[in-house]
Amino acid sequence: MNEVTPAPPPERPPTASIEAEILRRESAKAFRGAVWGVLKALLVVAAASVLLSMLWIPVLRVYGESMLPTLRDGEIVVAIKQSTFKRGDIVAFYYNNKVLLKRVIAVSGEWVDIDADGVVSVDGEVLDEPYAPEKGLGTCDIELPYQVPDERWFVMGDRRLTSVDSRLSAIGAVSGEQIIGKVALRLWPVADFGRVK
Repeated sequence: MNEVTPAPPPERPPTASIEAEILRRESAKAFRGAVWGVLKALLVVAAASVLLSMLWIPVLRVYGESMLPTLRDGEIVVAIKQSTFKRGDIVAFYYNNKVLLKRVIAVSGEWVDIDADGVVSVDGEVLDEPYAPEKGLGTCDIELPYQVPDERWFVMGDRRLTSVDSRLSAIGAVSGEQIIGKVALRLWPVADFGRVK
């Protein structure tokens, strides 16, 4: 009869090798956990940024020259959502699937008058408008003097001769539903970063 000799038991790896392998696997698991945690945090920050910019702090790009010299074509600004605006505020609002940026000249109930030279009066007082260096009546088809309806704002561009604004009956005084927010901060160009006045 043939005798079979049992194979010797496999040689056990040294304890140091086992401990090193356990440490390597734990380190790899910890690294994957850290990477996953960072990715989740970045996704949350990105989603919050998009939501914040859409709902409360819209970021807008300036197109055109109707707000010169205050805002120039290509600049990037931030608008702050709010429900009340005062004379001098620059607001962003929707008109005909476009976003326009204009300055509030008069609020609800006030009377606006503009003479042939473009001098603007509100409730009989001539406005001091250092932001509008070029005066002019521009394109105007509303009947002057004009009383701003309730819960609306009369807006005009700073470059009066070329601006399309509340002087046109097609736009008229802007309602709260149209307004995106008050333009508060210039982000770009970096050299001009700061508050918009």
